[in-house]
Amino acid sequence: MGVEFDPNTPNAARMYDYYLGGKDNFPADRAAADQVLRYVPEIPIGIRENRAFLQRAVRFLAEQGVRQFLDIGAGLPTQQNVHQVVAEIDPEARTVYVDNDPQVLVHARALLQDSPQVLVVEGDLRQPGEIMDHPEVRAHLNFDEPIAVLLLAILHFIPDSDDPLGIIGGIRGALPEGSYMVMSHVAVDERPEAAPPVEGIYRSASAQFVARMSSEIEPFFDGLDVAEPGVVNLHEWRPDSPVLAPPLEKVKSYFLCGVGSVK
Repeated sequence: MGVEFDPNTPNAARMYDYYLGGKDNFPADRAAADQVLRYVPEIPIGIRENRAFLQRAVRFLAEQGVRQFLDIGAGLPTQQNVHQVVAEIDPEARTVYVDNDPQVLVHARALLQDSPQVLVVEGDLRQPGEIMDHPEVRAHLNFDEPIAVLLLAILHFIPDSDDPLGIIGGIRGALPEGSYMVMSHVAVDERPEAAPPVEGIYRSASAQFVARMSSEIEPFFDGLDVAEPGVVNLHEWRPDSPVLAPPLEKVKSYFLCGVGSVK
């Protein structure tokens, strides 16, 4: 279930790029993103924290000996992507990027065509079996050895009707022992009143945003042995530098994340 290229329809990946200050976006993306920012002006901070969490989590897993990474819903390439972070520890580590957006796939393949340790494939998180059984994925990764699956800032685009718990369980069940799952998800506990208008804006975009409370996100980690400090806000997960969002330090739940090993 790929996403057709349409510069006139707001695209979630390109809106994300705009929030990050990137240039791979169109007027429709910027207009929709600016509407969202009226309700949640701190989104760019959260997204930068999400990128920082990705980098810390990948380093942590590489230090645990993981040498295979499967990034589903990878989005447009930016700086310090998964393969670049893990290469600092082991240049032979293997990474697969999966996305269903044609612009993401074109950009990623153009950037990574000369990287033999990196594979880019088309896939949709809503069809986890097709990703986990994809012949190219199976050829690039050894499913007899631990694999880290990254689901960062993507589950909040999976509605309940698509059974996110079932999707996560299907991925978890396909992984060998010693593997990990890394997840992050926006939480609306602190500002539930902003959820309906933001959901409304994303209804006209390429992916539907689903507002969830922390109590609805925490079950996504069921069945995993969650590493310390547990399921926490992005800036609270093993910080290695000053917090990017001082105004959010005291906020209970706004963008939850965690790393769990497969039992």
